Amino acid sequence: MASSLTSLIPGVGDTYAHVATAGIVSAGLIAATFIARAQLGTGETAVVPAGKLSFRGFFEFITEFIQGLSDMVIGEHGRAFVPMFAATFTFVLINNLVGMIPGMVPATENLNTTLAMGFFMFFAYNIFGVKENGVAYFKHFLGPIWWLIPLMLVIELISHFVRPISLGLRLANVLQGDHTVVGIFLNLFPIGLPIPFYMLGLFVACVQAFVFTLLSMVYVALATAHDH
Repeated sequence: MASSLTSLIPGVGDTYAHVATAGIVSAGLIAATFIARAQLGTGETAVVPAGKLSFRGFFEFITEFIQGLSDMVIGEHGRAFVPMFAATFTFVLINNLVGMIPGMVPATENLNTTLAMGFFMFFAYNIFGVKENGVAYFKHFLGPIWWLIPLMLVIELISHFVRPISLGLRLANVLQGDHTVVGIFLNLFPIGLPIPFYMLGLFVACVQAFVFTLLSMVYVALATAHDH
């Protein structure tokens, strides 16, 4: 599915098609952000929700959705993390949707991208945990009973280091499977039959962005809780 993308961008082979897609999506999101900021205005206009479909309205919808989800998972103190979660959700969602365009290879289908995002979240929630709880954050690695410390330490370390890998593998593998199915039916029956699979792909794109963001919120909630 990368043939048309690589033919449009000189010097980009199939191996680096996901890098080109990530660059295109990132540049597009940055441009959309500047447009939305210009539409925001100043004074009372800036606090009035957008009344029509626009870049501003799109980002307001994403932010409100992520804020509501964050309040449920983390609590009100999690609003400080809303910009990070909103950016993550938007990046994953747009990449997933771009991958539905024939010839485009989404960055979120490549393990290099998804694992990098997983490890970013891994470092982020550990940093947030230390910032919120100080040295006491590391107590939950030791377990509730002192004589189980050696065993619990090993179990907790393995559990934590598996998290970023599972985040990356889940996102990349699901999208690879979905795009492979769509690509097969698109090549066999280019008209009509692929439509249901495109609808399924749209659903998968949204769900995977939601799942990645939700799990990241859960990890941050566990790290920043005060009951370790």
